[in-house]
Amino acid sequence: MKTYLMILMASSLMLATSCKKKDKTEPIDEPVPTTPTNPSVETLPPNSNYKPAFTGQTRIAAVKTTTSYSTSVVTSSLTAPWGIAAMPDGRFIVTEKAGRMRIVTSAGAVTEINTGIPTVNANGQGGLLGICLDPDFATNRMVYWSFSEPGTGGNVTAIAKGRLATNELSIEGATVIFRGSPRYSGVNHYGGRVIFDRNGNLFASLGERSDNVTRAQAQSTNAAIGKVVRITKDGQPVAGNPFIGQAGALPELYSIGHRNPQGLAMHPVTGDIWQSEHGPRGGDEINRVQPGANFGWPIITYGLEYSGQPVLTGIQAQNGMTQPVYYWDPVVSPSGMTFYSSNRVPEWQNNLFIGALSGMHIVRLMITNNVVTGEERLLANVNQRFRDITQGIDGALYAITDQGRLYRIDKN
Repeated sequence: MKTYLMILMASSLMLATSCKKKDKTEPIDEPVPTTPTNPSVETLPPNSNYKPAFTGQTRIAAVKTTTSYSTSVVTSSLTAPWGIAAMPDGRFIVTEKAGRMRIVTSAGAVTEINTGIPTVNANGQGGLLGICLDPDFATNRMVYWSFSEPGTGGNVTAIAKGRLATNELSIEGATVIFRGSPRYSGVNHYGGRVIFDRNGNLFASLGERSDNVTRAQAQSTNAAIGKVVRITKDGQPVAGNPFIGQAGALPELYSIGHRNPQGLAMHPVTGDIWQSEHGPRGGDEINRVQPGANFGWPIITYGLEYSGQPVLTGIQAQNGMTQPVYYWDPVVSPSGMTFYSSNRVPEWQNNLFIGALSGMHIVRLMITNNVVTGEERLLANVNQRFRDITQGIDGALYAITDQGRLYRIDKN
């Protein structure tokens, strides 16, 4: 343990000097504080006595949607779905953890894409994970996905691409374009989301694989685990990535110091990439991903070990490390997420919607100038673990659950 701490301290000092220093926060509008008459949606006590770095970083005041909206179950026949992407014709491609892809219509009809998908290791938290469509999907039919790839030396979070066949029964020419080194024999914390930015490049989130032997590498720039990476459609580092030119650093890295980042979303106005991240016992995070930023895991965190003990030295802030925009304690287990760009429910515009697993609800966060100003919990009464959420071409929200449901959420 002493050696482990020394490695982390040395790595922290090196990165603090080599990375651009980040402010703890960049608030422009002061959020609405929680008061007895304007309480938080969270009523349970926190696991720790840690204090937020700034007002509104956690337990922000509750808000409530005033527009009348309804929810419906499109289908209940999926099996452990993990990722969902909206197709241009109003249908959806859904990944299932065991290694299948499905196409689901807005009426709930489900078909299977039978062949062409590389083998996954679906043990533990692995499997067929996040999915996104090429911006030119309407003409090239290209699909990109994240998965836990087995192989000599262990499993790895990998990104693959392939063409959806014209008959929609297979993926043609599937190719692994990126592997997040190093391989490891564990089966947890793969991260697993992948999205396109406005420039047609891919952002992918990779977990630090959970165990003490690997978590320290979230701070190492010569490993891809515990990182957000930015790559081209062919899996190459994007020119201008922030760690290019640093000795020993992987050129695909975009941000470092992540634990288990299961959500990525692009803000519809700014184009910024936002990310959700599982903490341990407390300390779930929402981050605005910035180039070269170090988000601190496992050196700083608002969570505790599952044993209840502090993580390492139990600190929540350090120079050179970026604070989360928002965090939860106790956890909600934030997974896939999307920004709402529709005008069908005007008060939801540019709000962030996040699937909560252990929380069993959909989080709605109001965000103004990169500051969370309100929180709401949707569908908290259906007893479902929400794994991913997206906006359909009809402007409604569509969310999948571990139990196999696809929900539609829209104004009445």
